[in-house]
Amino acid sequence: MKKLIAFAGSNSKNSINKQLAEYAANQINNAELSVLDLNDFELPLYGIDYEMEHGIPANAQAFLDLIKSANGIILSLAEHNGAYATVFKNIFDWMSRIDGKLWSNVPMLLMATSPGGRGGATVLDIAKGRFPHMGGNIVAAFSLPSFGQNFSEEGIVDATLRNDLSKAIGDLQKAI
Repeated sequence: MKKLIAFAGSNSKNSINKQLAEYAANQINNAELSVLDLNDFELPLYGIDYEMEHGIPANAQAFLDLIKSANGIILSLAEHNGAYATVFKNIFDWMSRIDGKLWSNVPMLLMATSPGGRGGATVLDIAKGRFPHMGGNIVAAFSLPSFGQNFSEEGIVDATLRNDLSKAIGDLQKAI
């Protein structure tokens, strides 16, 4: 059985990106799913001085090991001031110190959502431009605008957006 990991680039306990990542992951058939929470991988703020004095924290290696062991990744990025949330950027930086190709060519569905009408499009564009240089194999991308209006307990409300996500999920399933 294929191993799938899903997580949000957020440490919010009520992360809308985590809700979206879990929703998408639960649409994948015949996969062993692990939903990761960045709060379970606490790390000091990355800095070269810290690394030189203390080395690489175990949680950075543990998270990287989970990525490398997966057959597929579903990641939904939170957007803070037009870029990655600090918690995601920090774990991303730590992992890149271990392996510059940290995504290990694992097929990825890259997503973002936000309360606003752009749905995290800016952070999604940043990641789509950066991840391939770091071993990212983005097989599909999806942005969900206006999370509060377009997502409910049943899932994505808008039929067009629901179909767009279904296609993206299908692309990931084919790749894994």
